Amino acid sequence: MTKRHWRVRMPAALLLLSLSLAACAPGGDAIPKGQVDAPGVDLDAEAVDGVEVGHRLIAAGEYELAIKAFNRAALDRGKIDAEILSGLGSANLGLGRLGQAESLLRRAIDTEGAQPEDWNNLGVVLMEAGKTAEAEQIFRRAFALDNGESVAIRDNLRLALAKSENSATSRVETDDYKLVRRGSSEFLIRPTP
Repeated sequence: MTKRHWRVRMPAALLLLSLSLAACAPGGDAIPKGQVDAPGVDLDAEAVDGVEVGHRLIAAGEYELAIKAFNRAALDRGKIDAEILSGLGSANLGLGRLGQAESLLRRAIDTEGAQPEDWNNLGVVLMEAGKTAEAEQIFRRAFALDNGESVAIRDNLRLALAKSENSATSRVETDDYKLVRRGSSEFLIRPTP
């Protein structure tokens, strides 16, 4: 190919390329000021609290992601409070990490602002770990703090009492029970059908 043919074909190719790209552009409108990538995103809006995100992830069964959300919430708040400790404990309970869940939930009930649900969740961990007598005492405390209003706490206390009474007369298999999540971070122990 001669130089002359090259010079003629190059501008034609560039013109064809620019027309093709112009056809792909959405209306040729300029991007509005302040818009980065996604249309319809309010960059000035307040973000959802990390604790709320963590509870939603627990409800969805995404325990590892929930742990990350609770850790981010602790960084945002600048402290680890009872709500974050309880969320971390509940997420670890969901993962079957009973030792970590127990440690975190014990820390949660020792802090100011601990809720009856925190005591309940600690009782669930203790039941799962085979510590029925201690779980019974924890459920009693949760029931008292809640003024007997929570059905889940009442049912867990009844189950712990029944299990401790049965353990004195006969051996109860722990495989006959399962955890049932109620609410955002409250667990209930139910016998399997």
